[in-house]
Amino acid sequence: MAYRRLVDDRWSYKTADTKQYTHCYHTYPAMMIPQIARALMYEYRPEGRFELLFDPYMGSGTSLVEASLMGINSIGTDLNPLARLMGKVKTTHYDCRTLEKNFRDLQSHLVFYNESMVKNRNFDRISNYSFWYSEEALLKLSYLQQLIEEYADCCPFFLLALSEVVREVSFTRNGEFKRFKMSAKSLEKFHPDTFNIFETKVIRNLKGLRDFNEAAQNDATSAIYGFNTTQGVPEDILDKGSVDMIVTSPPYGDSKTTVAYGQFSRWANEWFGFDNAKNLDRNLMGGTKATTELFSTESIREELTLIRTADKNRYYEVIGFLNDYSKSINNVAELVRTGGTVCYVVGNRNVKGVQIPLDYFTAEMFEKCGFKHEITIVREIPNKRMPAKTSPTNIAGEKVETMNNEYIVILNKTA
Repeated sequence: MAYRRLVDDRWSYKTADTKQYTHCYHTYPAMMIPQIARALMYEYRPEGRFELLFDPYMGSGTSLVEASLMGINSIGTDLNPLARLMGKVKTTHYDCRTLEKNFRDLQSHLVFYNESMVKNRNFDRISNYSFWYSEEALLKLSYLQQLIEEYADCCPFFLLALSEVVREVSFTRNGEFKRFKMSAKSLEKFHPDTFNIFETKVIRNLKGLRDFNEAAQNDATSAIYGFNTTQGVPEDILDKGSVDMIVTSPPYGDSKTTVAYGQFSRWANEWFGFDNAKNLDRNLMGGTKATTELFSTESIREELTLIRTADKNRYYEVIGFLNDYSKSINNVAELVRTGGTVCYVVGNRNVKGVQIPLDYFTAEMFEKCGFKHEITIVREIPNKRMPAKTSPTNIAGEKVETMNNEYIVILNKTA
């Protein structure tokens, strides 16, 4: 079973500025670039009503920001507390003058910093904190949070800037999503200026906010939630048939062997004391193995058989993800109105040398729910923030090339 694919270089956006508006705020693994969300909303918007967009795997909030710019209401959900913080801050129209005033006041306190000013010196919430941080960095981070919490209305804006600093001043290796400590040689040269890094982040984010406020002069609202679409959708948040369009980029597989969202986010999630900071990857789709397929498929049957033959343990991990993914699709499909449009940006990962066509599986699962596949656009990934190589086995030295293409699966609900 195959679904029509169209290779279109126009969708690669090789030279595009992907950090426009509030998209500049924070790095995040495998972020959907705004140009894709924007183009999908313009070119594949549903006929008739287009008042509500839903993103069931919100991540950094790209599609919600783009919906806001177009004057469309949006709802997003994500199990990752850091992602929810990002989505909330990126879609909020803070008053720039108030932020700038508070930022100047905050900076004036940094000039006279002394370690004796730090009130909270308990870092037990952070796993192995003395292994990952210098004492100087811990105290300066704590002082920054202490100052930030005095600005109630602007607190989330400054905390989001701080969350990047928390990771950047740690001893984790640059360019890694997973938690690996720098080499001893690199540590000798590592002397981050915690306050300067924070100030640079805030200045960058303020510029993005000004552009966002100027471009999105409308009454569109964005709501952020933490419900799990694999388990269902709360009826008091979204009614069946209420969503006009979905633009999203779901995980390509479980976090343990694909993109380590939980490990990347753990720095901020632990620092801020968010729930499930240490076991987030286990709570995400495919976080636990399965022994039984809870879906029926023709589109990837051959691939699953090959993986099972090669390594039964890896097969169980794959179907654990696909079980959750198919349940999520079933629940999400009910939310879309007849005539509504679904756009899923997916990647086809390799397991044991077998490429899994997740785009076929996605289209197949939606068609079982009353959708018609329109087209799958194939694009190169020149800008997406992903490691060039990944270690799917988590065995040192065993790395494979990550995917070079994405597949934008577009379907319309016909029944």
